[in-house]
Amino acid sequence: MEELIAKRYIKAIKNSSNMEDMAVVFDTLAQSFKDDKFIQVIDNPNVSSTDKSEILLEAVSSANSNEINNLIKLLVENKRINIIPAIAQEIKKDIAKTSKTYEGVIYSDSDIDDKLIADLSSGLSRKFDSTITLVFIKNDFNGIKVNVDDLGIEINFSKTRINNQIIEHIIKAI
Repeated sequence: MEELIAKRYIKAIKNSSNMEDMAVVFDTLAQSFKDDKFIQVIDNPNVSSTDKSEILLEAVSSANSNEINNLIKLLVENKRINIIPAIAQEIKKDIAKTSKTYEGVIYSDSDIDDKLIADLSSGLSRKFDSTITLVFIKNDFNGIKVNVDDLGIEINFSKTRINNQIIEHIIKAI
């Protein structure tokens, strides 16, 4: 739900603002929502909307942007401060879509060398006519799994599944 509301706000400000500047500001604000003390103040019904607005406007004052200030005031007025992290995420997605630059993750229980990561990145980039950067995260996935969430890409090669398919093929051949 927050995602849909955030998209509406992004659509309204998209043409009138520098989205890269907005991304930096809202990403920084979104980080504040990981602080329990900040959340206690923002969620506290005894703290007035004016005080909440002043706190947030002070946090974004270095951006020196009327568009950002007006958006903050609008969010406070509509009691939608808690969608700031969703707005930050949607701004990032919008920038990625516009610039055709995406980030993805490779998961595997085996180490993967940089050349393979670069090859996977360039292959996916060509296939999707975009720039895709992949990072490797070692975990317990028995095979290789590639995720590029913003493009809806999920590719996985499970060692177990491949072994089972080989065994089934051999059994059918016998």
